[in-house]
Amino acid sequence: MAVPKKKTSKARRDSRRSSTWKLTAPSLVKCPKCGEMNPAFRVCANCGSYNGEEIIAKAAK
Repeated sequence: MAVPKKKTSKARRDSRRSSTWKLTAPSLVKCPKCGEMNPAFRVCANCGSYNGEEIIAKAAK
């Protein structure tokens, strides 16, 4: 059975258990056309525009 030769220090152990491996929430930006919050560099799900141009035609409500 494998046994460690040296004791793992508290700093090494705690840095391994720290939040360095946790995922971060995606950054959201406000759509300049409708004001809806969307992921950066994606077509707006609400109005269908990207970079000031209408990419997806949405039906009027």
